[in-house]
Amino acid sequence: MSTIVENLSALTIGTVEVVSPNEIKVLLELDAPQATALNTGIPSGFPRLNGYVLIPNETGAVVGIIAWLGIERSAFPKRTGYKDFGLIDLPFPLRKLSITPVGTLVSVREKGTNGYKFRLERGVSTFPSVGDPVILPTHEQLRSIVESQGADRRIQIGTSPLAGNSVVSVDPDKLFGRHLAVLGNTGSGKSCSVAGLIRWSLTEASKERANTNQAGRVNARFIILDPNGEYSETFSDLKEDVRVFRVPPVEDAVHSLSIPPWMWNSQEWTAFASAAPGVQRPLLLRALRELKAGKRLLEPTNNKINRLFSSYRAILESMLVDGAHTFSTFPGSKDFGLRLRKIEIDALEYGGKTSGDIAESLNELAQCCKKVADNCYDPYVDKKSGQRVEKYNAFSEKDVSTVLDSVLKILAKVPQSSHDKLASEDAPIPFRVDEFANHLEQLARESGSGQMLQFVDFLAMRIRMLLSDSRLHPVISPDMQPTFEQWLTDYVGAHGSSNGQIAILDLSLVPPDVIHISIAVIARIIFEATQRYRKVCMLELPTVLVLEEAHTFVHRGTETEENIPTPIQMCRRTFERIAREGRKFGLGLVLSSQRPSELSPTVLAQCNTFLLHRIVNDKDQELVGKLVPDTLGALLRELPSLPTMQAILVGWATPIPALVEMKYLPEKQRPRSSDPKFWDVWTGVEERNIDWNSISKDWTS
Repeated sequence: MSTIVENLSALTIGTVEVVSPNEIKVLLELDAPQATALNTGIPSGFPRLNGYVLIPNETGAVVGIIAWLGIERSAFPKRTGYKDFGLIDLPFPLRKLSITPVGTLVSVREKGTNGYKFRLERGVSTFPSVGDPVILPTHEQLRSIVESQGADRRIQIGTSPLAGNSVVSVDPDKLFGRHLAVLGNTGSGKSCSVAGLIRWSLTEASKERANTNQAGRVNARFIILDPNGEYSETFSDLKEDVRVFRVPPVEDAVHSLSIPPWMWNSQEWTAFASAAPGVQRPLLLRALRELKAGKRLLEPTNNKINRLFSSYRAILESMLVDGAHTFSTFPGSKDFGLRLRKIEIDALEYGGKTSGDIAESLNELAQCCKKVADNCYDPYVDKKSGQRVEKYNAFSEKDVSTVLDSVLKILAKVPQSSHDKLASEDAPIPFRVDEFANHLEQLARESGSGQMLQFVDFLAMRIRMLLSDSRLHPVISPDMQPTFEQWLTDYVGAHGSSNGQIAILDLSLVPPDVIHISIAVIARIIFEATQRYRKVCMLELPTVLVLEEAHTFVHRGTETEENIPTPIQMCRRTFERIAREGRKFGLGLVLSSQRPSELSPTVLAQCNTFLLHRIVNDKDQELVGKLVPDTLGALLRELPSLPTMQAILVGWATPIPALVEMKYLPEKQRPRSSDPKFWDVWTGVEERNIDWNSISKDWTS
């Protein structure tokens, strides 16, 4: 029987020459395997880039990934046992390796037996020294390096071609709980990987429930934001487990996509309407508060009186607080005089619409305003132009207080409306969105400022234009408006996922004007729903939000962004917040992108696991290289040459970086992102019937 020393000697392929924290250089023995290693018990390729070697030490063995292979020409042959260096002085090739240390393989005694098993630990506690032997891992050790243990083996996603096709598995808690980025060029298998991860996760969860005799459906929630309509048929075989939402008109098996404007918060409305921060945004927020509190343009007269004269009371009180310059010096005296005339007109107008004590108090206020204004009215004729100039002399503090007292008498007699309760402009409370623009204009008129009305005209016109767009109407103003509870049930999922585990939101036909706002609204509500759930139930609600074409909607910002938020900025800020805080509330984020260099650095920095498919662009490669530890930079050099459906898994979900050949996904289960078949169509192998009439009808309807 072979001794431990003999076994170790049989596996030795070289010695350590140079040691640094991120690189170890190895000189291979002359008799080390050239192409196929047989000394591990199973034929395996050696040496190979991204393959594994071991450096034994007192704690176990340092695991290294081969990052570089090369040959050094030596001045004389270095053959063990020979001293004929002077006979023939010819160059002799020496093979060398550069390896990156990534972990430590330790042996652990199995309970109840005398045997040992291997376990991989992250990090390197003891680095090797110069002259230490470097060995090939046995098949059992190789499996222990690549194959996860315990809970980390829950979902098999593929095999490792450089580790004897060992199974690569992940733990969904680590994969989805700390955000996942799936990056790669078009055609590299990126979308198939996303679809596979979702499908394989549900399949294994279903098996686990069956093994533990758990009744009911898999209680999972995957929400896919699909801007290109790739996933609509991907999970069609799961039937009742999938909910597909699409822009109307839709067939029976598909739900109508609905994003009512009353669910939008103030920032999203500001971005949608391009409201300027000076005048337009405050008025926009006030209109939202009032409409969500139940105020209407056709509300009772007493409600309008209460609101209008409450605003006058606030103006008069602020004038007394600000001081005499607001009513005793020019131009304050003129402004106050003109305001008195307007209060007089409003009081007379509403006095004619009411009766009893309220009408009497309004008439008294009109007379009071007229008397105070007439006492200080002092017009004159300009000598140059010959025109009459309105002028008011200084008003006193007593004049302002007298008018204020009359206003307070009116408010004391007008019953306060039940709609005068405060409502947050961000609360998802339904209101008549078709009254929004009119309400804005009404508020501007009540302010008594012609300039404000001019500011609001553009805002109201933009809102009317967007809301009247026939392309937007089915999405933001559907015929059957859902309640907020029903919307959450449909889109986030019902109790126990009784209505399915996967929600696919096909956004391919959402107009470009609102696509960013739509995605921002949906993502924010899902995030806030998980927040509220934890607040009420004191537990997290595990939910996964998947965003395809993430570079389009989570685009990196610039230093010269304007103060007025744009829909693109709103979308990015929403996902940056989810990336930073979503984990605390059970919301995992999966980003799929072909241009990582255009993604928000904040979002990418919060992703703890990366599944990297083929990436050719040098800027994208450079960015990805910065996202992973410096010691793994060499591992990513293989990205430009990765074949389809192979990827490098790196990050929190895997104890060691691994090259993964993803599990096979049947064509019917793949997203509709395959390459177009030009040749088959050209040569008649496949037919393409054209009926532009039906297409034009669908387009113009």
